[in-house]
Amino acid sequence: MLDGGLLLSRRNELAAIQNRNSGLHEEKANNHYRPHREPTQHNNKSSLSQRFRFQLQALAVSMEGLSLSAVIITLNEEANLPRTLASVAWADEIVVLDSGSTDRTREIAESFKAKFFCESWKGFAAQKNSALQKASGDWILSLDADEEVEPALADEIRQTLAGNPSATGFWIPRKNFFLNRWIRHGGFYPDPKLRLFRRGAGTFEDRLVHEDLRVQGSTAKLRNHLLHHAYPTLDSYLEHMNRYSSLGAQMVTARNGLVGFSFLDIVIRPQLTFFYNYFLRAGFLDGREGLLLHLYHAGYVSWKYAKAWERNQSNKTKTA
Repeated sequence: MLDGGLLLSRRNELAAIQNRNSGLHEEKANNHYRPHREPTQHNNKSSLSQRFRFQLQALAVSMEGLSLSAVIITLNEEANLPRTLASVAWADEIVVLDSGSTDRTREIAESFKAKFFCESWKGFAAQKNSALQKASGDWILSLDADEEVEPALADEIRQTLAGNPSATGFWIPRKNFFLNRWIRHGGFYPDPKLRLFRRGAGTFEDRLVHEDLRVQGSTAKLRNHLLHHAYPTLDSYLEHMNRYSSLGAQMVTARNGLVGFSFLDIVIRPQLTFFYNYFLRAGFLDGREGLLLHLYHAGYVSWKYAKAWERNQSNKTKTA
């Protein structure tokens, strides 16, 4: 907050300037500021405006900013973590909640002075909510271990928090990379994520996968980007989709109960998904990478419903 005495002092100085000739020096203010002599050839009104802007800037520098905690959950993320942590090294606090890594994740986190915690895996939403509770900053920036804050976003966040925003949370657009190519079409951009929010005002909803943050209060949007380095190789994509399709199948059975073998869901729905994203949403503009991504995403849809049917069959066998 601004110091009331300092602000009053600055206003008194401006009043004194108006009553003096432009060739006189201002008296020393607060023992550490002496303005230059007013140029006599400049318009006095313009000079006053310039001085006032300068003094407001000086006051802004003296303001105490809101603190920020960057919060990340990890499991064997030595390949991604250095890039992610380097992008938020400017944060007041970094919190890493690990679930039993066997690689160099802990060593890397501690090299960035992160507060490192380890807990057994509870699911994506529960794990992230547990990590949020360990943060102490006024605001929280929640990241995945394969995400990066681009420099322009870092500057925008700092400027936003310096203004003590009235919003409770901020949506951040995200660039998704597949085989190291930014996927701009087919529904993958701008992919806004609610990730910056006041501590205590947000929690992740309890879902098995694709958990979303919910905040209490108003939200606004930032312009700059998170960079999502999710799938640098085909192996990594297929591994993720295999795991996510299993979790998605659990959600389908939990929502719909008994699930039969559906030709529509296992065969037709994936084809319609590909046609919609690749053609109608211009996924073809992303080249070879776009073609592969949408083909395999359609496969994920088929796997999800096939696995839901498989789970139903297994449950029938157990209860027989």
